[in-house]
Amino acid sequence: MSAPTLDKADRPADDGDVPGGTPAPPPTTPPAPRPAPAAAPRRPRAPAPAGRGRNALVRTATATTLLGFLLVGFVFYLLALSGLQEGHFQSSAYRTFQNQLAEAVAPTGTAPDGAPVAVIEIPAIGLRQTVVVDGTTGRDLMRGPGHRRDTALPGQTGVSVVYARRNSFGAPFADLARLRVGDKIYATTGQGRSVYTVNVYGSSAHPAVDPSPDRLVLVTADSDWITTGTISVSARLDGTAMANPGGRPGTVPTDQALASDTAGLPALQLWALALLAAVTLLVLRGRQWWPKGAAYLVFTPVLGLLLWSVYESAAALLPNLY
Repeated sequence: MSAPTLDKADRPADDGDVPGGTPAPPPTTPPAPRPAPAAAPRRPRAPAPAGRGRNALVRTATATTLLGFLLVGFVFYLLALSGLQEGHFQSSAYRTFQNQLAEAVAPTGTAPDGAPVAVIEIPAIGLRQTVVVDGTTGRDLMRGPGHRRDTALPGQTGVSVVYARRNSFGAPFADLARLRVGDKIYATTGQGRSVYTVNVYGSSAHPAVDPSPDRLVLVTADSDWITTGTISVSARLDGTAMANPGGRPGTVPTDQALASDTAGLPALQLWALALLAAVTLLVLRGRQWWPKGAAYLVFTPVLGLLLWSVYESAAALLPNLY
C-alpha cells in the first residue's frame, strides 16, 4: 500500500505560491571579510660590489711594492751608483786643477763653492790623487773630500780641516780609522806640495788634542750604517808652512759635521712631481701615442734621469759625512 501523497492543491499555500503575493527574498550571504593589506616587501640591501675588497688589497700591495722598490733603489744608488757620479766629477776636476797648477792660477785663498783647491794622497788607505773641493755641504761632499772654508788650505799656516764621506759617493774616508801614527798624508795646492804625519786620533765625544800649530785634520762619520758622531785624524805638518792669505769666509750651518742640507727639499719635491707626471703620462697616454715597445723605449731614459735626480736630491738631505 503506497503512502498517501498530497497534490499541489492540497498543500498549504506559500506566499510565493499565492497569486499576486510578494515573492520571498532570496537568502543572502554575508560579505567575505576584506583581506588586510599585505605588508610591503622589505627591499634587500644591495650587496657590496664583488671584488671591491680585493681591488683595495691589490692597490695597497702595489703601492707598498712600489715604495719598497724605490727605497731599495735609493740604497743601491747610495752604495753603488753614487760612486760613479763622484768618480766622473773627480776625473773632470782633476784635469781642471792640473791645468790651473800648470798656469799658476790655482786658488790659494777664498774659492768658489765646489771649486777644486787641493789634491791629497794617503797611501796607507789607498787614497790617491783625490781632488779636494772648497765647501763641506752635502752637495759639496758629493764631489769628493771638502775643505772647510773657514780654515787654512792644506800646507798653509794654521789648522786645515777636510771632511769626506764614509759610505756613499765614492766613500773617500771609508778606511780613515785604519790610519796609524806615523802614516803620511800628501797635499798639493797652488802653493806647492806638503807632507803631514799622523800623530793624534779623536772623535766627536773626545776631540783630538794636538798642540801642533800647523796641522791637517781629517773628519768623517763614525759608522757604516747609523751615524751618530764623527771620528777624526790629526796630522802635523812636516817642514815649513806656507803663507796664509787669510780672509776666509765664515761657515754656515750646513758646513758643520753631520749637517743636512734642507735647502734641497724643494728640488726633491720638484723632481718627484716631474717623475710622477712622467709615469702618469706613460700609463694614460703613452700607449695611445706609440706602440707598447716604442712607448717604453721613449720613456725609459726619461724616467731613469728623473729617478736619478730624485735620488740625488734625497741624498743631499742625509748627513753630509754619510
